[in-house]
Amino acid sequence: MAYKVMGIVAGRKGGNTEMLMKEALLACKEQGAEVSWINLQDFKILHCTGCEGCVMNTIRGGKEPFCVWNGKDDVDAIFRAMLDKNGFVIAIPTYDLVPSALWSTLMHRSLTYEMSFLEKMGVIDKVPDRVAGLISLGGSTRSWQSMALEGLGATMFTQSITVVDMQLATRNSANGQVALRPEQFARARKLGENVMTAIKTDPKERRWLGDEGFGLCPVCHSNAVAKGEEHWDGVKFEMECVVCGAGGTIERNENGEIYFKLAEDGLCRCRVFTDKRVLHLDEIMENHKQTAMNREKVKEVMAKYRAIEIPKTLETAFPGFKK
Repeated sequence: MAYKVMGIVAGRKGGNTEMLMKEALLACKEQGAEVSWINLQDFKILHCTGCEGCVMNTIRGGKEPFCVWNGKDDVDAIFRAMLDKNGFVIAIPTYDLVPSALWSTLMHRSLTYEMSFLEKMGVIDKVPDRVAGLISLGGSTRSWQSMALEGLGATMFTQSITVVDMQLATRNSANGQVALRPEQFARARKLGENVMTAIKTDPKERRWLGDEGFGLCPVCHSNAVAKGEEHWDGVKFEMECVVCGAGGTIERNENGEIYFKLAEDGLCRCRVFTDKRVLHLDEIMENHKQTAMNREKVKEVMAKYRAIEIPKTLETAFPGFKK
């Protein structure tokens, strides 16, 4: 059986991210993978409305993923196309610190296809073991892509995709400028090779294959660690990875270099693990329980603010404006 690797791009057609993604896919193909790719620019992707229909569908025992936009755009088709893939190369441009809005719009819809939810509904027999290599490309150094790979990494958990490598492609502000950076093509090729290495490795034996020492977090290799705050059920760490939720402390080694030391129970809220991530559903259910128990108060306050009339900005600035 051939391994299947899918490339996903959310940038200019024929542009920098597309070229790096294709170089990585070529490496996968050379190792026997069946490769395919999409550019999200070709699809209709509507914004999440925050209706919580997907979550309530799971809580009520739905047997199929539910989203109010199903049948009205292409998101369901995209996520279903991802289901039978073994690996992904995801290349997303960064225009201002974070991944592009197009990618974020797609992934804000991903809770409908949360792997632990689909397993619970019987849509899939078990959560698949899938891997990905992530590429962020922008016009500056990390200073202007400071939350790019972190933002991409944060979108992998609902799909139970293990990130095995990440590439930060810098100083590519002009269309096609990456053509002047052969080292970035070489790095993209290595990323593709690493994706294939991970696919061919037993899931229990998989490990990080990217640059040694990349990022502060030893779990997801994010470079973003922040002061911990108490969780809804009282769990708290001194410091916490903002991407995967691993908890611990910031220490210095014998060379004076800082590192993130995991606490003894530092993985109890780590979103990398499906059984820890599904605990978030318990939190959501508790929130709904509190709301149901105080329904009249909620209705009263909602009615108060709905009755307040304040002119909308565009209607004020442009008389006759209609949305």
